[in-house]
Amino acid sequence: MLKGLSITPPVVGRISIGRVVEKNGKRLPEKDDQFTLTTQVHTRDGWLLHPLNESLRKATTGKLRAIPVRFLFNDPDLNLRAEYSCFDRGTGRPVCVGNGETCRRASDSGIEELPCPSPDGCAFGQAANCKPYGRLNVVIGDEDELGSFIFRTTSYNSIRTLSARLHYFSAVSGNLLARLPLELKLRGKSTTQSYRSAIYYVDIGVRSGSTMEDAILHARELDARRKAAGFDQAALDSAARAGFSNGAFEDSIEDSAAVVDEFYPAEAGNDGSQAGPPAAPVKTSSLKGRMDQRAAQFGGEAA
Repeated sequence: MLKGLSITPPVVGRISIGRVVEKNGKRLPEKDDQFTLTTQVHTRDGWLLHPLNESLRKATTGKLRAIPVRFLFNDPDLNLRAEYSCFDRGTGRPVCVGNGETCRRASDSGIEELPCPSPDGCAFGQAANCKPYGRLNVVIGDEDELGSFIFRTTSYNSIRTLSARLHYFSAVSGNLLARLPLELKLRGKSTTQSYRSAIYYVDIGVRSGSTMEDAILHARELDARRKAAGFDQAALDSAARAGFSNGAFEDSIEDSAAVVDEFYPAEAGNDGSQAGPPAAPVKTSSLKGRMDQRAAQFGGEAA
């Protein structure tokens, strides 16, 4: 495989709980209270809807707030990858990706390995609007069992909940996560930070009308059939692990441009809200120069 290029699960569509709208000449994210499935084709009117979007809506009486899914991998960390990330809005390129202990940061001399104190303790991260960023791959339907829909999020609630559920379901099923019939669920909550208005996050549960015991029995039966057919799940997990580790950053330039548009809007804070008055005009053209200038506002220096 090409070295330096992260090999990620094939994507056939997107899952979102919001969209990007234009307000006062700026493109800003707008949250929703239901799921939307789209293709990977974007026009001037937005993302084209995937055919499964309509078929799933016909199966429910209200808004689309649950999607039946399976997972590609038994390893929870292959299905959901989450890091602290920041992007260069000018180019859409990933700039720095870390896990709270170490990070990979793009510099003029290449990719550097540096300590990662998390966004709250990092002057570079605060200047670059670093935030948690997760990607979840799921299989919907039976047409392409190795093709996935991707759900991207910068929500602490979604990332924390999805990570916990994936590890719990893997544990209780005896490492049969890729065999379990599950569903994505949209849940709402309110906090003091949201001024008691509803905010929505994504959860995972057994499918409606089923129980945990039913799901585990189904997973064992499917596992036996696949093994009899020669399906090697361990080899699939191993191939995915090698693909992810093949590159410094997971998102390609094409994908990261859309990520920046949706999750890193100009003059927005880490919670997606507008973050006060705009900063003074930046006179430096290099990325490091812009980061150093922004980092000075936080009493530190960008590396």
